[in-house]
Amino acid sequence: MNIVFAGTPNFAVPNLEALVTQGHQVSRVLTQPDRPAGRGRKVQFSAVKQAALEHDLDVFQPQKMDAEAIELLTDLQPDLMVVVAYGIILPQRALEVPRLGCINVHASLLPRWRGAAPIQRAIEAGDAQTGVCIMQMDAGLDTGDVLLRRSVPISSRDTSQSLHDTLASLGAEALLECVTQLHDGSARHEPQDGRDTTYATRLSKSEAEINWSQSATEIDRRVRAFNPWPVTFTQLGDETIRIWETSVVGEHSGAAPGTIINCHAEGIDVACGQGSLRVHIVQAPGKRAMAAIDFARSRSLEGMVLASHADETAK
Repeated sequence: MNIVFAGTPNFAVPNLEALVTQGHQVSRVLTQPDRPAGRGRKVQFSAVKQAALEHDLDVFQPQKMDAEAIELLTDLQPDLMVVVAYGIILPQRALEVPRLGCINVHASLLPRWRGAAPIQRAIEAGDAQTGVCIMQMDAGLDTGDVLLRRSVPISSRDTSQSLHDTLASLGAEALLECVTQLHDGSARHEPQDGRDTTYATRLSKSEAEINWSQSATEIDRRVRAFNPWPVTFTQLGDETIRIWETSVVGEHSGAAPGTIINCHAEGIDVACGQGSLRVHIVQAPGKRAMAAIDFARSRSLEGMVLASHADETAK
């Protein structure tokens, strides 16, 4: 089949690699335009563009899917368009160009977690499992028929990064199976039950601030969900401390939420609204991430109270 691939970040790369490795004809790769990134603001290729160039694939980087882009897509006469985290909205006209339409690899078990941040929201919500769906795209937000779904458990130590990597590989495997089914006509369309819909809203930095009045379990989920971005944080005096890794320990200590109740070789224990949280890895301003015990060695932390900006403002 003549396939056009559209994707941008690292999550999409295993899918493109799988198509190429299996010998599928990828006639063009669409990805977002090069953009400045990093502290030096140097212009960088997307992860998909880098992978495409390594395989000598033709790359097209429109700012949006306008009439010119749709004309180019039409000239390619694709049988199928595969879309994985492309980041540019495809209008109905574009969806109708390929003979078999456009399919999307989505990192959730639809209709749960439609939207921009399904991996993070699944961890934050404490879901026991998640997965990938290969979906026939329509004009809605992740509303198309599901062609194939594969599930995996979410472990109590999964972060968004580890789950991202698992689902990227799983999605690539499912994509190859789905492409074969579409080619031989055996693909089955499963309409989504909209009654079970939840939405995975885009992450913001502000929501990563820890509210110590929540339970230790809730906070731990957020720490894992927001790793590697935007990374949870809290206030220690006038310093903003990023918290990278935690675990739930013990019963409620009786101390006020946010109180540091113990420092030891395993980490820093903090009282929460329910239970206690052990902080394992932290990052002080201008420093690299470090073991919490190393951070604690040069400070007298026991009895100090971690706070939020809201708490500080209210004083």
